[in-house]
Amino acid sequence: MTPVGFLETSVIYCDDNLHRLAQFPAESIDLIYLDPPFFSNRHYEVIWGDEAEIRSFEDRWQGGIQVYVDWMRERMIELHRVLKPNGSLYLHCDWHAGHYLKVMMDDIFGYRQFQNEFVWYYSGGGASKRRWARKHDTIFFYTKGKEWTFNVDDVRTEHKWDRGQRRADGSERDYEKGKLPDDVWEHHAVMPWSKERIGYPTQKPEELLRRLIAASSNPKDIVLDPFAGCGTALVAAHQLDRQWIGIDISPTGVNVMKRQLQRRAGADGIKLIGMPVTERQLRDLKPFEFQNWIIQSMHGSHAPRKSGDMGIDGYSFMLHEPIQVKQSDAIGRNVVDNFETAVKRSGKEKGYIVAFSFGKGAYEEAARVKAKDGLQVVLLTVADLMAGRTDLVTPDAGLFSADEPMPEARPPEALPTVEELALSEWGQEVARDLRRAAEEPADYSDSN
Repeated sequence: MTPVGFLETSVIYCDDNLHRLAQFPAESIDLIYLDPPFFSNRHYEVIWGDEAEIRSFEDRWQGGIQVYVDWMRERMIELHRVLKPNGSLYLHCDWHAGHYLKVMMDDIFGYRQFQNEFVWYYSGGGASKRRWARKHDTIFFYTKGKEWTFNVDDVRTEHKWDRGQRRADGSERDYEKGKLPDDVWEHHAVMPWSKERIGYPTQKPEELLRRLIAASSNPKDIVLDPFAGCGTALVAAHQLDRQWIGIDISPTGVNVMKRQLQRRAGADGIKLIGMPVTERQLRDLKPFEFQNWIIQSMHGSHAPRKSGDMGIDGYSFMLHEPIQVKQSDAIGRNVVDNFETAVKRSGKEKGYIVAFSFGKGAYEEAARVKAKDGLQVVLLTVADLMAGRTDLVTPDAGLFSADEPMPEARPPEALPTVEELALSEWGQEVARDLRRAAEEPADYSDSN
């Protein structure tokens, strides 16, 4: 794809950052911060605070550390290309792959362009009795050229010495400006009661990002986060009067970022580019991402998980009619038959099943139950939804407010089970293996 000749800011791209970065003009970004998925072989399934929006993402790559480093190298080459000659880059990583990434960064930027290994130390629970407690992240600070921005006075800290106490050489300390910053900074992680917390598993505190952005950029500079996650770097950039651009592959994450920018930074005029608009893109979404998109497109609300809910994924706007979402083709009679029971139990006379296509049996069953019981099961294809069916309830202009605060998170009893998540992500066979493993007695002989 042909690169653009200019950059639009206040934009969040829903895309693979490698593909999107290739379109950016060279030497156009002042500061880059990236917090890529750590190589930790874990899988996260997180339920967001806005009712039951479910964000699914993987924090691993199959194939080992070299596959991960090679995956990162492709993106880092593009990031180096778009960085201005006097620009800076911060790579946030943890102990799993930091040493591998440092070698890769030296190769791309040059060994002499490495400025700091910035250590963010955070205290808290979770200490081990078998090793030193892992209580810090590493942030590698690189510059592209021989000159770069570093606003030292904006990131000074208070002196820990008593006022009037001199340095070892007898000189006086500047207690008004504060202490020159060093490369270890202590600040707690996002606490459970924090107003900025939204439930993102690797969410970083805004204060950490404000510190890095204040030091290495100036007002109106362009800040890029190519792994924007829940948007903390973008929020901090906006708070500090910087221009910003975010990229993330998750449609759910992009929507959350927009809310965070509005809620935490008062941002408006935010442009979203690359959100799913074709069947091909929707087919490529993970199950929970697809469900989120469908429910949001129908202006509905997500259903809390309850035993015996018979597959109700959400409810329509205003009338609260059941919605079931199927990310598949040729939906058959049995799906419609099961859904009829769910609609009746909900006390409604109408419900929606959304899928890519339906078989002849599904349409016959929907017609049968309507003639017999007066129950209307609307078989809605994704193509119909994208085209804007006139029989869908559409909210009046201004009825939905984009800057409403996020609702409270689901209570623990409403969270999906591990088996349900595995079934959605990997299928029946893996879910069955997980259930079998859960039934086996655990071996705690090497536990902490």
